[in-house]
Amino acid sequence: MNRYKAVASRTVESKQVRNTTVYPQIPMSESDFYVITSVGDRFDILSQQFYSNQTYWWAIASANPQVRKDSLLIEPGLQLRIPPLSAILESYEQLNRSR
Repeated sequence: MNRYKAVASRTVESKQVRNTTVYPQIPMSESDFYVITSVGDRFDILSQQFYSNQTYWWAIASANPQVRKDSLLIEPGLQLRIPPLSAILESYEQLNRSR
């Protein structure tokens, strides 16, 4: 799997350069799901579990700014908010469509 496949690119001085991806703010919703993390949990694993696609890890990470982002592993015992993906993808696409 190529995680950069969906990232737009442009030509700068005859070189192909990938654009920076912008992630939307994720408002709280009544449809949010909450989980308590356990040993070995990671954003990509939770994304696969809840969205059936590990590439949406950023949705869970963005919805939980209180969690450290400098490690693959999430501390056990934390409550994480899992937002519904359908509400996020449209905002994500609008932000990155013109980039």
